[in-house]
Amino acid sequence: MALLEVRDMQVEFPSRRGSVTAIRNVNFELASGEILGIVGESGAGKSTIANAILGLLEPPGIMPRGRVLLDGKPIENLPIEKMRQIRGKRIGMIFQDPLTSLNPLQTIEQQLVETIRIHLDLNEADARTRAINMLEQVGIPEPEVRIRHYPHQFSGGMRQRVVIALSLCAEPEVILADEPTTALDVSIQAQILDLMRRLVRETGVGMIIITHDMGVISETCDRVMVMYRGDVVETGPTRKILGNPDHPYTRSLISAVPRPDKRMDRFPLVEYIEEAQIAHRPLDIRTHWLGQSRDFGAANSEFLVSVRNLEMRFVTVRSLFRSKRRYLRAVDDVSFDIRKGEVFGLVGESGSGKSTVARMICGIYRPFAGQMIFDGTDLTSLKSLRQVNRHRRQMQMIFQDPFSSLNGRMRVADIVAEPIRFHRLAASNDEVKSIVADLLDHVGLGAAAGKKFPHEFSGGQRQRISIARALATRPRFLICDEPTSALDVSIQAQILNLLKDLQEELALTMLFISHDLPVIRQICDRVAVMRDGKLVEIADTETLFENPRTKYSKHLLDLMPRLGGT
Repeated sequence: MALLEVRDMQVEFPSRRGSVTAIRNVNFELASGEILGIVGESGAGKSTIANAILGLLEPPGIMPRGRVLLDGKPIENLPIEKMRQIRGKRIGMIFQDPLTSLNPLQTIEQQLVETIRIHLDLNEADARTRAINMLEQVGIPEPEVRIRHYPHQFSGGMRQRVVIALSLCAEPEVILADEPTTALDVSIQAQILDLMRRLVRETGVGMIIITHDMGVISETCDRVMVMYRGDVVETGPTRKILGNPDHPYTRSLISAVPRPDKRMDRFPLVEYIEEAQIAHRPLDIRTHWLGQSRDFGAANSEFLVSVRNLEMRFVTVRSLFRSKRRYLRAVDDVSFDIRKGEVFGLVGESGSGKSTVARMICGIYRPFAGQMIFDGTDLTSLKSLRQVNRHRRQMQMIFQDPFSSLNGRMRVADIVAEPIRFHRLAASNDEVKSIVADLLDHVGLGAAAGKKFPHEFSGGQRQRISIARALATRPRFLICDEPTSALDVSIQAQILNLLKDLQEELALTMLFISHDLPVIRQICDRVAVMRDGKLVEIADTETLFENPRTKYSKHLLDLMPRLGGT
């Protein structure tokens, strides 16, 4: 008997404009000790399956047809109280967005201990000990100290590790992992995947991994189910699906995976069904809005951005007395230059200080010490708000977490239009609407997406909204903090090709932060490697990948997941 069985599942979302079928006729089984991977493009219905299994469909979503069997017993129509007994204890869930999965008003200790005590017969002291052990297993440094911190005090990757610990702490029989390694660097990803494989092997738990990362599928899953627009198009053993797929969509999807072994001029796009493809017009910068009015002044240096001895400290223990304060040194004496028109990569483990550097450059954090020079201007010395706004227009940031960086009460068109209106880049409201529609087309959403709200989109689609908003000010310098971490390989290829086009046509300069090393190889000219807040190596991209100078850089490269394990 299968541990978990889904039969003829169909999920619909009724609306005033008619009912939208998110998934249809989905059938699969999950055995004890098996890992099933579900892959497909953003919006294919992967996460909807997991939510439907747990009875967590967002209103007005309904499951009008289908069965969900756990150990042969149906659970799809259980009363809410009985379903709560299953969630966490029998079926654990690792959600895609770690920030919205955690309570910002409670410490990590409160959330872990509460979950453990609800589902396991442990007193508070034993529950706390178990919570610390779980944090240690998922790679949280100093778990005895960090367990007392709040979610906002963790980096994106470390928050994801906390969510994984939360899902494992009650020893469930089935684990549904929705993009469990999206925000993780390669070293922690390898550690988490090893933890999952060991858990399945030693306890017999059944696991479903929902991901767009083909490398993760290759190294972890026993079987793969490929989805396209709500339909299952192919199911089979991992080696067969990745090595010799039958369906043309699967073949196209695999071909779009960035190669770790050599650099390519363009990312291959997924080509399967003609009407599903989003038209991409080549940009003529002489006439296109993005190329107009680029009045950024005369060049003052061959470097657009120079960082000198940058240092950032966060207070961990507050006190009126300076001598009793304790600090976490997140960035320690970091210096580098970014040439005009260059794509500069920044890699390293989660918590190494990459995002902190980016936030200091764009003014979100004020550095503890050091200088940030933008085209000859020391940004740390600016006093006038007009000067600050002028530079903010020239540098924009694409954040790692698309959901928390978008206003959930605004329609997408207004979100993208806001910076255009603020910087007065359009003469009329009609021109604003035209620009917004064009930007949404170029990031692969289509103009009709402007009428919707952020919660109506998948994680990958929300990231595309963030990219459109960042491009809206016609920036000169683009800071990309994990811009493709939430995107499936097909949309990732489209977005990265778009960024390459913009970089070449607009002479755009980029700081590209990513834990996805194959993507770094394809898009970056030079790469800096960070560890524990320090720079350990800076090199041309090909030099770093072919002949890394430091042991740490070589260690990161060795951990890259590869299709077929090669």
